[in-house]
Amino acid sequence: MLSHFFLSFMAFFAIMNPVSSLPVYMSLTSADDEITAKSIGKKGLTIAFIIVCIFSLAGGYIFTMFGITIDALRIAGGLLVFMIGFHMLNGNHSPVNKGVQASASDVTDVAISPLGTPLLAGPGTIATAINLSSSGFSAAISTIASFGLLCLITYALFRCAKQLTAIIGKSVMGVITRMMGLILAVIGVQMVIAGIKGAFSIS
Repeated sequence: MLSHFFLSFMAFFAIMNPVSSLPVYMSLTSADDEITAKSIGKKGLTIAFIIVCIFSLAGGYIFTMFGITIDALRIAGGLLVFMIGFHMLNGNHSPVNKGVQASASDVTDVAISPLGTPLLAGPGTIATAINLSSSGFSAAISTIASFGLLCLITYALFRCAKQLTAIIGKSVMGVITRMMGLILAVIGVQMVIAGIKGAFSIS
């Protein structure tokens, strides 16, 4: 059980990589106040955790029920990531900043997408959760627990984001936002390519 927990944690850490998620989170929340930024981080991680719980316990049944594949999920997620990256590349990094006063649903929308999914709980994370949980209920619980620990670590990093933003400065954050937008767009394209290759068995 303990070895499975460690294996699951390392697998999720390599795929989700909270360190690389931090600049994206900083870009998405750079125009928001500290309370709003923390709320976005907490909701995004909560959504990612719920998604992993669902797919750890019933992922195989869900995919069979709807007749979908991981490759289809990669293509859809890739297109979504590309769109988010494209908007960030143009400086539109936070929907909360589009109006004088943003509604609570705007914050929730940002937490759901792109943060919660597909950035934190993307196709790779979902596929890993399904594979690690395939050997039984105890494996699923261990998988969920390991991802929960990773979410707590990621949230601790997110809590430091505003301080890092203040140190870096707005002009540098603007550059980082556009750089992360470009990287996200490329990641999105790569996800689509991987999905197409898998769907059509292209080597």
